Amino acid sequence: MFSRRHHLLASPVCLAIALAGCSGGDEADPGPSEVELTAVAEAPGVGRQRLAMEFGDLFESDQALGETRAALVLHEGEIVAERYGPEYDADTRFISWSMAKTVTAVMIGMLIADGALELDAPAPVELWQRPGDARADITLRHLLQMRSGLDHTEAGDPPYESSEVRMLFLDQRDDMAEFAKAQPLEAEPGEKFEYSSNTTVILADIAADVLSEGSDDPEERRTAVDTYLRTRLFEPLGMDSMVPEYDASGTLIGGSTIHATARDWARFGEFLRNRGSYRGTQLVPRQWIEFMLEPSPPAPFYGGQTWLNTQASDPQNSLYPIDQPAGIFAAIGHMGQYIVVSPQQRLTIVRLGHSDAEERRALLRQINDLIELYPAQ
Repeated sequence: MFSRRHHLLASPVCLAIALAGCSGGDEADPGPSEVELTAVAEAPGVGRQRLAMEFGDLFESDQALGETRAALVLHEGEIVAERYGPEYDADTRFISWSMAKTVTAVMIGMLIADGALELDAPAPVELWQRPGDARADITLRHLLQMRSGLDHTEAGDPPYESSEVRMLFLDQRDDMAEFAKAQPLEAEPGEKFEYSSNTTVILADIAADVLSEGSDDPEERRTAVDTYLRTRLFEPLGMDSMVPEYDASGTLIGGSTIHATARDWARFGEFLRNRGSYRGTQLVPRQWIEFMLEPSPPAPFYGGQTWLNTQASDPQNSLYPIDQPAGIFAAIGHMGQYIVVSPQQRLTIVRLGHSDAEERRALLRQINDLIELYPAQ
């Protein structure tokens, strides 16, 4: 995204005569406001004024990016920019929406590392193991890469008929996984990519079954998953604000609803950037994070519950138009929740707020402008 001041900064002629103004009637750029400068650290690793302006544009209503409620930039693990919208602050818990999917994927990776699950074995769903049921061929890999073949519809017309809306908000909300698991196949397992919150709830249900040793008691299931996440992931990372939600059956709503502060979402992004390591401790095998960043065969822009910046031009890719440098990945949530990680630039960018589809395109162009400020290592 290029605002008026981006053009001014990009032009050598304009820079040379900034105090006098550019020819053609453009006014001299006033530079960052005091509010914009205050949001940026003294030594952010790039030009402070330029970062202040680019970061400040996330909050400018005239940029058509929607409403930014919180934003952070971390460089080499340090917060170099942080700001909140009116009525929000560092203690506000923000809903994840689909950023929760990436948390669920990490939990599955930990269980696989524990020896409790297998990536390429048939998914341990009892309903699918009946003789002649083709769903028995679905593996955890298929579920994680959104290619189970199950007939799940993330968005429909009308919306209330979609699998996701029925599961999260309507008649199937009390036992979400039971509904998700009961759907028939619409494609051979492994062949078709279809983004699906229902699929992630199946993964969360599998984790609850393992951790609760097959209990049907909702409280036992909820407690088992909650304890595992806190002791194995949240507490070691210092993510003290995390509040996961569960349905009435005790299954984590692992595709949609975890609440946390912007700083804790940034901590999670840094954990992924460091390939599952925190202060020298490997919380999940490095190979698992690398699997999460491995393209799904039917959809190279998607990994294991994680978005990738490959094939930026594909209309299904929710990271478009970010395509450079290679290796950028993201956890993305409904209506403009983003944890964008660029390992080459040692960057983690968090943006939380509310933006419609058109505003999200403009928002990602602005995030791309922030990324481009930092040289690749």
